[in-house]
Amino acid sequence: MKNTRPVIAGLDIGSTKVSVVIGAPNAEGVIEVIGLGTCPNNGIRQGVVVNIEATAEAVRRARDEAELMSGHRISEVWVGVSGTHIKSFDSTGMVAIKNKEVSANDVNRVIEAAKAVVVPTDRTVLHVIPREYKVDGQAGILDPVGMNGIRLEANVHIVTGGSTAIANNLKCIDKAGLKVAGMVLDPLAASMAVLSEDEKNLGVFVVDMGGGSCNLVYFVNGSVAYTSVVPIGGAHFTHDVAVGLRTPQLAAEELKKRFGCAMSSLVSEDEIMEVEGVGGRKARMVPRREIAEVLEPRAEETLQLIYHDLRHSGLSGMMGSGMILTGGGSQLEGLLEMGEFIFDLPVRRGVPGKVGGLADVIKSASHATAVGLLLYGWEQTKHLYQMSPGDEASVSPLMKSQFTTKIKDFFSGLF
Repeated sequence: MKNTRPVIAGLDIGSTKVSVVIGAPNAEGVIEVIGLGTCPNNGIRQGVVVNIEATAEAVRRARDEAELMSGHRISEVWVGVSGTHIKSFDSTGMVAIKNKEVSANDVNRVIEAAKAVVVPTDRTVLHVIPREYKVDGQAGILDPVGMNGIRLEANVHIVTGGSTAIANNLKCIDKAGLKVAGMVLDPLAASMAVLSEDEKNLGVFVVDMGGGSCNLVYFVNGSVAYTSVVPIGGAHFTHDVAVGLRTPQLAAEELKKRFGCAMSSLVSEDEIMEVEGVGGRKARMVPRREIAEVLEPRAEETLQLIYHDLRHSGLSGMMGSGMILTGGGSQLEGLLEMGEFIFDLPVRRGVPGKVGGLADVIKSASHATAVGLLLYGWEQTKHLYQMSPGDEASVSPLMKSQFTTKIKDFFSGLF
């Protein structure tokens, strides 16, 4: 019998690498990872495309690798968006409740009212995330459906991206022969893969440390309260190593991964490492503590900037679960210890969970966003599918056409 399980793919286009993760839900509705492909990428700087051909080629290679591993061909992907062009703000809306009882239609209307703000023409709305609802002035309601009242208000968090940056991303994906199922803010996707519901309810913030920037999302009472970007990433650490130890960029990246440490006090004085020379010069043996002394000021500066962002958000007293570091840049040794010292909060590294299949292959902080995109995509589309015990899935043609129309409408404003 032909297996008709829906296949979902997440595409994370980063400043240092492109990742494609392919997954399919099992009979229990849990996503199983069946394919992973990665390819180095130098066509993006701080989340903005600087070379369309190079990025499109990296997407193609990552897709081919993931397809080979999974045995499935993919035609559309859920895409992560990040970078310094992301801006967000809060908005409120208010409507009268029909029939004195809040219905799903009233909730949709109040969110539409909150969305009715003037967004500059050079920006595209990515997410409208409800923070809380009020019924007749009673605040702190997360799901107002079924409640009695006369007036319904909503506080929403609106995330926007630069239209040009997003259009260029879409162009790269199109050149690679893929369609976009939807776009998701990177830290929002990563948080789906690494956070528990308890952490979200208690208050937590996720720092997705990419190659070009650190993307932040704050949760209070289970919902997104604030998002922001700190324009420093793993590539800045690598550059410091290259300059400080006088070694080529590729060698610096390798040294950072193998020997890097954010705190020199954690490195013993008698450890040594081999450092490649520049321009044909001989390799030399250097104490490992030297790389830690180069990385420590950059790590401290990055965490201090994140700390200022936390203070600026006004949410520092509500982060009961502390900070979760994820993304490729978070794998630097000593970063968690320094974070706990600076923030005086619990800090842990977020690795993707909540998935089956090749769970061991993707159990790395650098794959958190791609796995989160899979989970987000399934969350948005699972109502279209009818799962049966034999792993069979069917989708009604009417629902499929409605979903396709929604996606087309969503992206038509970009071009």
